[in-house]
Amino acid sequence: MEQIQRAPVRTARAVVEAGAVTSVFQPIVELDSGRVVAYEALARGPEGPLGAPDELFAVARAEGFLTQLDQACRAAALRGAVEQGLLAPLTVFVNVEPDALDDAPLAALFDLPDRLPDDLQVVLEITERALAARPAELLRTVARVREAGWAIALDDVGAESLSLAFMPLLRPDVVKLDLRLVQERPGPAIAEIMNAVNAYAEASGAVLLAEGIEDGRHLRMARALGATLGQGWLFGRPGPGPVPGQRTGALRLPEARPADADAAEVSPFACLPPEVAVREAPKALLIELSKQLERQAMRLGETCVVASTFQESRHVTPATRLRYRDLAERVAFVAAVGEDLPVEPLPGLRGADLAPTDPVRGEWDVVVLSPHFSAALLARDLGDDGPDLDRRFAFALTYERDTVVRAANSLLSRVAPHSGERAPAAPPAEPAATTAHRLLAGAGAGRPGVALLEQALAVVGSGVTIVDLRLPDQPLVYVNPAFERLSGFPAREVLGRNCRFLQGADTDPAAVARMRAAVAAGEPVQEVLLNLRADGSSWWNDCSLTPVRDATGAVVQYIGVQADVTARVEAERALATEQDRSRDLEAQLGPRLRADGHPGQTSAVSPGASRS
Repeated sequence: MEQIQRAPVRTARAVVEAGAVTSVFQPIVELDSGRVVAYEALARGPEGPLGAPDELFAVARAEGFLTQLDQACRAAALRGAVEQGLLAPLTVFVNVEPDALDDAPLAALFDLPDRLPDDLQVVLEITERALAARPAELLRTVARVREAGWAIALDDVGAESLSLAFMPLLRPDVVKLDLRLVQERPGPAIAEIMNAVNAYAEASGAVLLAEGIEDGRHLRMARALGATLGQGWLFGRPGPGPVPGQRTGALRLPEARPADADAAEVSPFACLPPEVAVREAPKALLIELSKQLERQAMRLGETCVVASTFQESRHVTPATRLRYRDLAERVAFVAAVGEDLPVEPLPGLRGADLAPTDPVRGEWDVVVLSPHFSAALLARDLGDDGPDLDRRFAFALTYERDTVVRAANSLLSRVAPHSGERAPAAPPAEPAATTAHRLLAGAGAGRPGVALLEQALAVVGSGVTIVDLRLPDQPLVYVNPAFERLSGFPAREVLGRNCRFLQGADTDPAAVARMRAAVAAGEPVQEVLLNLRADGSSWWNDCSLTPVRDATGAVVQYIGVQADVTARVEAERALATEQDRSRDLEAQLGPRLRADGHPGQTSAVSPGASRS
């Protein structure tokens, strides 16, 4: 230790080998009573460049020494808690580095030279950073931690939408709200997080803990968000031991629930309770039921997890790839397992190749899970021969949340760790100009007028798009340069995709439904929609769709014309707001004016009238 203090170390290995990792402890307070019920252990390195935990862990990651450092920090935290007397009724919160979850035997989470006392109560904190990278390992870790008698906290909830999406799967006992929720001005994002977290807490009994409470304003916001526990400088900064003179109490957690330790051994269909009615249906019906669940997931957006089963990789058709590409762009996490499926079948879609003996290979499963919604289509192949669409399956469609969670756990417990491999590239899209020639000029694309048509579409100030109804998922087959400028998306990224990628969480679903109904009926339609650009900014799109019919009268394409009317919509809203304020002011002044001898006059009085 003296050598480290004289000459600051530069490697994480040297810090660990010298035993220079220590812990400080920050109090966690019960907001109603003011009692300290827990302490969070925070790692510290030796004095010098590696003293701050962020720097220390960054160096360890670069050295490939992350797992060893993570174990050393946790061991220091638990030893320090025992030495400082942070035993029952107090609880100690300790962290696990997400990237180290499965690099070493899971026993290393609890591996200490000395046996821990029975009255050391521990909550293990997990962040959303581990969720997408290693879902299978994370779920196994959570199950084992619960078997060991420890509780689970989900940390930094609200920093990323993914933490909200995985909350029902991890089933944390404590939800730690990210500090920005109490420190920033309320907005739509905070409202969405609050809705999701409170729904989960109400259903599960989980405890909400607000971080970053530094003053009375933060404390009031924490209470408003539903937090019953608080942490921050208002209650105490990290120190070597317990805060002197503080009243203490016990942390009340929800009743321990059994862990899904066997999730990887059971199939989703086997998760169905005996009382659930199982029916039979042909594959054609299951396709439509699956699409409906996928559409529901698209509406749920970034707080949703989708997990599916494809019996064989050949069932991932071009139309399916397009649908799942859109899903992967719109929802938090999408996974698909099946025979010969790679780790990443397409960008953003997580996969896994099923073993020949895995019972899931005989199933058709689609699971959709979010804080406010749960549904699962669980089916088993009955082994019919004959036409593919007529093949029969035994199936159940369930919305029972515990069943859906178990089915999701079953599938995600099979998902391979993210390897960083790139998914196979999609076939190159046909150039926009070529597509325009083919669709708008017919077979004789070389005849006079084609060049003029292309030039006209290129200089039109409004966005022009063409959707082909004859292709799977009704993709865009042409966009003009004005559409590229309006949306921020280059043509190469949008051709071949359904235009729903423009929709965001705040897009009016009723307007979208009216447009879909008009397209299904082959009728023209015009709506003003809130859309998203490629950079995530929003714009108001005055979109009109006109059907194009073939020689038989069938609608084969739709031509869309888009205009940015953001300035107009915002001006209209500002005017409406001002009118509301005027009416409120008029209502407040009316009684006062009548009391002053101006009966019935409720509008503002001119300066001249006041003087008279």
